[in-house]
Amino acid sequence: MSEFIPKKQHLREVLLHYFILKKSAAEMHRLLVNIYGEHAPSKTSCKEWFRRFNSGDFDVRDKEREGALKKFEDAELQALLEEDLCLSLDKLAKELNVDRSTVGKRLHAMVMVQKEGN
Repeated sequence: MSEFIPKKQHLREVLLHYFILKKSAAEMHRLLVNIYGEHAPSKTSCKEWFRRFNSGDFDVRDKEREGALKKFEDAELQALLEEDLCLSLDKLAKELNVDRSTVGKRLHAMVMVQKEGN
């Protein structure tokens, strides 16, 4: 029999259940660690959800992040590089409408970044 690995939504619903039962954030965490072991949410996460429930927000779904930058496909980045392999990170980021660090991470993942000094 395979091990049950809870999804985030399930864990949040269990946290809400414990909140309704008037458990503290520390009690919630202790109970979840006893039940789910390494799959339990962190103590910090339990405290954040406790605060959220305490403020009257009982929605356990992920919230949309405000101001989230556009996601892009590696193919878009690859196409720009095929046009001009010498484009800077800043120019690539501007062209893709994403943060410079996002482009750097994608290039690194695509094994296209040359290490400094080489």
